[in-house]
Amino acid sequence: MGEAPAFYADNLQNGFDIKTIKACETSISIQDKTYVIGSSDDAFVVRICDQTTGNWIIPTIHGTKPKPGKGYSAVALNEDRIVMVKKGSSSDDCIWFLEVATPYVKAQKHILGNEVVAWSKGVRGNAEVPIVISGPSGVGKGTLISKLMEEFPSMFGFSVSHTTRAPRAMEQDGVHYHFTERAVMEKDIKDGKFLEFASVHGNLYGTSIEAVEVVSDSGKRCILDIDVQGARSVRASPLDAVFVFICPPSMDELEHRLRARGTESEEQILKRLRNAKTEIEQGQSSGIFDHILSNDNLEECYQSLKKIIGLDGPVVATQKIEAPLGIDLPEEHSVSVMDKKIIINSGTAEVEKASKNLIVLDVSSLKGGAPGRTRGLELHAIDSFSDGLASGC
Repeated sequence: MGEAPAFYADNLQNGFDIKTIKACETSISIQDKTYVIGSSDDAFVVRICDQTTGNWIIPTIHGTKPKPGKGYSAVALNEDRIVMVKKGSSSDDCIWFLEVATPYVKAQKHILGNEVVAWSKGVRGNAEVPIVISGPSGVGKGTLISKLMEEFPSMFGFSVSHTTRAPRAMEQDGVHYHFTERAVMEKDIKDGKFLEFASVHGNLYGTSIEAVEVVSDSGKRCILDIDVQGARSVRASPLDAVFVFICPPSMDELEHRLRARGTESEEQILKRLRNAKTEIEQGQSSGIFDHILSNDNLEECYQSLKKIIGLDGPVVATQKIEAPLGIDLPEEHSVSVMDKKIIINSGTAEVEKASKNLIVLDVSSLKGGAPGRTRGLELHAIDSFSDGLASGC
C-alpha cells in the first residue's frame, strides 16, 4: 500500500477535483489492477489503474458508501475484495469491504459494460433470511402475516418502503415511508440500492436493500409483502430469501371474498379479479417461488406457512443480533490478513506490548455482501504478536 502520484494527474484530465482529496490514499494491487482508495470531503472515492495498459478507470460504485473518518487501513482480503478498517470510528462503522470481483460485481460489470466496485459494511453474526410473501388481493396474505406477528411479536419486522409522493396527514418519515425526492430515488435505483420498485400514479415506490438490512440488524426476520413483479425483482437481486406464493382455492372463492369485504366498487372488484388471474398464472408458472400454498382453510394454510419458515416445532427465543462489532478503534492502528483472519494492531508497535492490543476478526464464514451487509464476522483474541502487519495511511 502507498500513495499513487499518477492518480492526481489522471483525475485532472477526468475533471475530478483533487483539492477535495485528503492526504490519505491507499493503493492495493490485485492481479492486473491497482485500486486506489482516497478520502474526499464527503465520501470515499475509488479509481482503478489497469496495469496492462496503464490506463486509469473511473468505476461505477454500488452499495452504501462509508463516510470519511480520521483515516483508515486497507488490505486485500483475497482476489475479490478489499477490507478497510476506519481509524477512530465507532463500532458500527469501522469494518468495510470493497468488492472488486465478487459474483455481484461481475454481474453488474456484465450488465453495465464497465468497471464496477461495491461497498458493503461488515457486521457481526448472521441473520435469518427474509420472507417474501406474494399473492393476489383478497387471498389472505395480510391475515396470515398478522397471525405471524401476533404469535411471534418479537421475531418479525417489516422494512419501511420509499416513496416519492408527499406525506399525508399524520404520516411520519421513516415510520410509514421513507419520503424522498424523485431524482434521489432514481439515482439510488440506478446505483443498485433497491430490491424492487414500481411507478404508481406518477410516484415511485420501492424497497431498498438498506431498509431490509435495518430489520435484520435489529435481530428480526424481515417480511416483504409484495406483488409478483416485485418478487421477480427481488429474486433477481443478490438478496437470499424464502419466496412464498399464496393462492385462493378458486377464482370463484376469491371473488366471494372480495365482494364480502364491501370496500370496493364493482369496477374495482373486476379489475382486482383480472389482475389476480394474471398474478396466479405468473406465480404458479414463473419459477420465482419456492413454495405455493392454497389458502382454502386459513388455519391449515397458516400452519403450512409456519412449517416453511421453521416455526412448526418448539420455538427458541431469538437473540438480538447487533450490527456493531463491539470494538472502538483508536486513530492509530495497522491491519493485515492471515489465514482468513483480519488482524488489527490497535496501539503501540512494541513487540512486548503488541499482543495486548491485537483484535482478530474471523472472516472464514462471510455471508451476504454488496449491495447489502457482509455478515458473519466473529471476534477472537490471540495471545502472541504476529509479524507482517501492513500499515495503512
